[in-house]
Amino acid sequence: MENLEKEIQEIKARNARVELDKKWETSGTRKVCIGILTYVVVIIYSYSISKITNVWLSSLVPVIGFELSTLSLKAVRKVWEKKLK
Repeated sequence: MENLEKEIQEIKARNARVELDKKWETSGTRKVCIGILTYVVVIIYSYSISKITNVWLSSLVPVIGFELSTLSLKAVRKVWEKKLK
């Protein structure tokens, strides 16, 4: 019986983590942070290529934007989680 209660508690803990992950993935905080990071990269990129017209280099912008969008932003997430609780 004790083992069953332990398993139930583990399942509840896992479910809580999964729910928090879902909330983070759809949160406005995450979206704003990704937008800001993408904007900063594009500004830096624009200044760096002001005299260079290179198709290969300019093609990196969407790739970098995509990579930023997949970041978990762990530091921001920790603050967000504390405010959520």
